[in-house]
Amino acid sequence: MEIVDFLQLMMENGCSDFHITVGSPPVYRKDGKLIKYCELGQGINPKNFIMFKEDTENLARHITPDDKWLQLQDNGEVDFSYAVNGLGRFRVNIYKQRGNISIAIRAIPFEIPTFESLKLPYVISEFSRKPNGLVLVTGPTGSGKSTTLAALIDLINRERNCHIITLEDPIEYIHKHKQSIINQRELGSDTKTFANALRAALRQDPDVILVGEMRDLETIEIALKAAETGHLVFATLHTSSAVQTIDRIVDVFPASQQQQVKVQLASVLRGIVSQRLLPLIGGGRVAALEILIVNSAVRSLIREGKTHQIYSIIQTSSKEGMLTLENSVKKLLREGKISQQTALLELPDDQEIKAMTSMISGDLTINGELI
Repeated sequence: MEIVDFLQLMMENGCSDFHITVGSPPVYRKDGKLIKYCELGQGINPKNFIMFKEDTENLARHITPDDKWLQLQDNGEVDFSYAVNGLGRFRVNIYKQRGNISIAIRAIPFEIPTFESLKLPYVISEFSRKPNGLVLVTGPTGSGKSTTLAALIDLINRERNCHIITLEDPIEYIHKHKQSIINQRELGSDTKTFANALRAALRQDPDVILVGEMRDLETIEIALKAAETGHLVFATLHTSSAVQTIDRIVDVFPASQQQQVKVQLASVLRGIVSQRLLPLIGGGRVAALEILIVNSAVRSLIREGKTHQIYSIIQTSSKEGMLTLENSVKKLLREGKISQQTALLELPDDQEIKAMTSMISGDLTINGELI
């Protein structure tokens, strides 16, 4: 089979990811779960459809540009985007493992999702209307960070007259010029590093800058400077909560600079959205969110290094639009969108959820253990 045949099956079945590795049948991810190729209705015994070294290399070579293939040989991994006319766009990561080649492919919709389709709280859209500052979207890999950011950038593009620069690895959603003009730069083909691109962006007359990921001290330092000098900066981090995000940024810097960074961060930070995707009852996934809106109390706690108290502010500031992950999960449970088991896997020690579970479905077990 050609790679396009596998991708066709991926799109027809609503899968988010596709994996090819030596010694295994092709595997898809749907609604967060891994499904073997034969289980998508193809009627093929997986024992008779194992990928061999030559198979993965041929498939990888077929879709990899020459310059990216050389990068793979030098670095052991490479990222790039791949498009199939009439089918879709995909984010591809090819990497070496035990001397073999493996491929991970993620589907990227042609259409940029709207806030309405994502069912995100209205308060998140307000971040797109800030004149300047730093807005962070965080969460583990595969939690929908890029999709949320694409919706925010598209909202700015529709509502405001701006110059938007995005720095991505690789470019996922393709934005068209609307009220704004958008220049999208890809790591590797358009620029070498996020830090270099971000430093250059400050000389390119941007109003809004999107940084695909704040990976290192230099990138974080320049992003803070950009937000401080009047730009609206969006970025991602692989952190699981607002408090952890703030601590991670501060801890990246040497101890001698951390107090200065706390003051700087308190001044420029506008909000943090931490998210993860949970399986919906009946199929699909839904975002559970933690939302921090930076007000005077939060700024004071950041400056004083008392970030452990920020969670209490999130808990007591729901009228401002703030939301804890705990309350988000409980809301999804009450609305019947997620199962009791899903809620307990996210919040295993929560007594309220345990009580709700007992009332709704009686005793519940997870992995064979009574809860």
